[in-house]
Amino acid sequence: MSITEKPLTQKRSWLSAPPPAPRLDEAEVKHRYPRLRLQVFLGIFLGYAGFYLIRNNISLVSAILLDQGRIDKVGIGVIANAVLISYGFSKFFMAMVSDRSNARYFLPLGLFLSALANLAVAFVPAISASVTVFAIVMFINGWFQGMGWPPSGRVLVHWFSTNERGWKTSIWNCAHNVGGMGVGAVSAWGLAITANDWHSAFWLPALVAIVVAIIAFVLIRDTPASVGLPPIEEYRDDPAKVETDTSELETSSYWQVVVQHVFKNKVMLLLAFANVFVYTLRYGVLNWVPTYLSEVHGASVTGGIAGFSLFELAGLVGTLACGWISDHVFGGNRTRTGVTFLIGVGVFLAAYWLAPVGTPYWLLMVFLFFIGAFIYGPVMLIGLQAIDMSAANVAGTSAGFTGLFGYVLGATMASSGVGFLAQHYGWGVTYGALVGVVVVAIVLLALIGPEEKRLMAEHAGKSEHSH
Repeated sequence: MSITEKPLTQKRSWLSAPPPAPRLDEAEVKHRYPRLRLQVFLGIFLGYAGFYLIRNNISLVSAILLDQGRIDKVGIGVIANAVLISYGFSKFFMAMVSDRSNARYFLPLGLFLSALANLAVAFVPAISASVTVFAIVMFINGWFQGMGWPPSGRVLVHWFSTNERGWKTSIWNCAHNVGGMGVGAVSAWGLAITANDWHSAFWLPALVAIVVAIIAFVLIRDTPASVGLPPIEEYRDDPAKVETDTSELETSSYWQVVVQHVFKNKVMLLLAFANVFVYTLRYGVLNWVPTYLSEVHGASVTGGIAGFSLFELAGLVGTLACGWISDHVFGGNRTRTGVTFLIGVGVFLAAYWLAPVGTPYWLLMVFLFFIGAFIYGPVMLIGLQAIDMSAANVAGTSAGFTGLFGYVLGATMASSGVGFLAQHYGWGVTYGALVGVVVVAIVLLALIGPEEKRLMAEHAGKSEHSH
């Protein structure tokens, strides 16, 4: 991700990617590289988890807002959607900025601004008085939320090489779930100390997020070169799956490079469409867990939030299993791993949907656990495939592109679409439709298989030549 666009970067801003530092001597490299790899990894892990504390807290208190008659299901869908749509666009557009910015500043800045938006919801009464204003503020929150993934992806590409990236990305991706469980715990604590005042689900997580932003700033470093270390491919003797042509940026603009490597790339388009259906599943189940459990199975508000947190905990298990399985069982073949996991989603989603009223609560939790475990595998893999199967100088943008489709189309279908189906046709039709979504996702992922096989064969050839 070289900064060779002279017209654009004559004047370096404080946010620009830092220039390479003088190369350290061999002994210093050996000493510092492992320590810094761990340090930057912790930085993006904690930082990214912090974003989840303040992403979309409306769904945690939706039952309270519905009971108070402050808002209806459609309103909650609109507000939850505003975050997801703006997050999707932001993840893509901010990735284009992030691919040329200093990750150390970029991630904490986004987290701090997002925390301010959540504090505004809690302390400015006019915001929650109108669905429109509430949705606008959450849209702004979603935009700042998009400043989390791209700098993390940038750090992963620059500090970890191809043959370790599946496992490392899956560990990092658990930050989703740590943050997702954390927001359940922090919000429940807030509600407990404020006698169920819904505002506390916004201000308490926001204060925690500000502390996390400071910690992330202390830990993160932009690229190995910026601190005088060699590129990761050289350090670990492990070539990239797709070569990066840094001279491209001297002859064409960054936008032209993006069009060439992302928009005109069949694999990226297939990944993007597959992501639409994967995200429909992820949020179609997750956002409606508290409502579905309370309406159909008579669970309490805390019982519903427990289901929400369990889904995230399962995601942690599933993500780790998926990263390990994709590196060790399927030898780095992400497509096969993704299809296997989606079949698992289909089986347990059908069980959760067809469980009759009166099914023991623990059994519903088991079904939810397995849906969560299996769906978070493909959620992680699609982002990983995007950075794996693209050049390093557009890696963040490629992942942002698949995320754009996932959030804008997938999460929208999940929030508004599921809300609409549940309201007008009942939960039976809704879950039937979600099972159909699993099938489409499997077909789209399977189409990427042949191209991935070809790239893997090339990568194996490069590895042999370099030894």
